[in-house]
Amino acid sequence: MQALAADPDLAAGDVRVGVLNAVAHMAGRVPSEGLWHRAAAVAAGVAGVRGVVNRIDAPGAPSPSRIVSIPLGGQGLETD
Repeated sequence: MQALAADPDLAAGDVRVGVLNAVAHMAGRVPSEGLWHRAAAVAAGVAGVRGVVNRIDAPGAPSPSRIVSIPLGGQGLETD
């Protein structure tokens, strides 16, 4: 949350984050697809985070209800 709060555009949005087993789970709403990507990049850049599940709602971004699978090796994010 501190990393997202440090970005003024993301701090103004409605983004919630929880972390379980070093995977950041993000939800909420931002006004653009660019901020959707930026939020995921900020979360992925936090030391110790192995993966990001981005379920933030934004115009043009993938649906928050899409199916997400995280490889056991923690090497990236796959979406269906």
